[in-house]
Amino acid sequence: MILLVEDNLSIIKGLTYTLSKNNYEVVSTISVSETLKVLESNSFDLIIIDISLPDGNGFDLYKIIKEKYNTPSIFLTAKDLEEDIVYGFNLGIDDYITKPFLTGELLARISKIIRKNTNKYIKVGNIKLDLDKMIVLKDNKEIILTTLEYKILLLLMTNLNKVITRDIIINKIFELTGNDVYDNTVSVYIKRIREKLDTDIIKTIKGVGYRVDEK
Repeated sequence: MILLVEDNLSIIKGLTYTLSKNNYEVVSTISVSETLKVLESNSFDLIIIDISLPDGNGFDLYKIIKEKYNTPSIFLTAKDLEEDIVYGFNLGIDDYITKPFLTGELLARISKIIRKNTNKYIKVGNIKLDLDKMIVLKDNKEIILTTLEYKILLLLMTNLNKVITRDIIINKIFELTGNDVYDNTVSVYIKRIREKLDTDIIKTIKGVGYRVDEK
């Protein structure tokens, strides 16, 4: 899902149409305040940011995005001065595209950035594993798991649509802790993970194990 931060309604309409035709789900906002509100309850694969916004600027907005969400982002702006471009890249932006722009070029750059970051995250519904930071996010807010809880959830989410047997989980726990593990131990850990996530993504396969499905 892509977040488009842009106050030009014709650009919003055109890009939303183009991105949707290329199988991207698009959400648009027109201001800094609206964007921050949307980010509180949604997770995005990429954010496209105009620098000139009615209640602030994209540079300051991106600083917040980078610090709180670390979502891949592109500046799409009429600001084409070298100093602005350099400043944007120094902030850590993934790409900087000036208006007017070629739609095909923008699509190519979007695709490249999303592909580059695909392997850094595993996402199911509103639950996302950040594989670099080894943290779990729900609606972009960190859920605190123990190392072992994280490893069990990672095992399930790196095997989407596959049943992970209780024996496999028992062996994983023993491998990580060196402690004897009992069948009930697995139930306890799964229960704790479910309670912390407060979601139903972990399905019980009765008498066999557990499965997380892509949504």
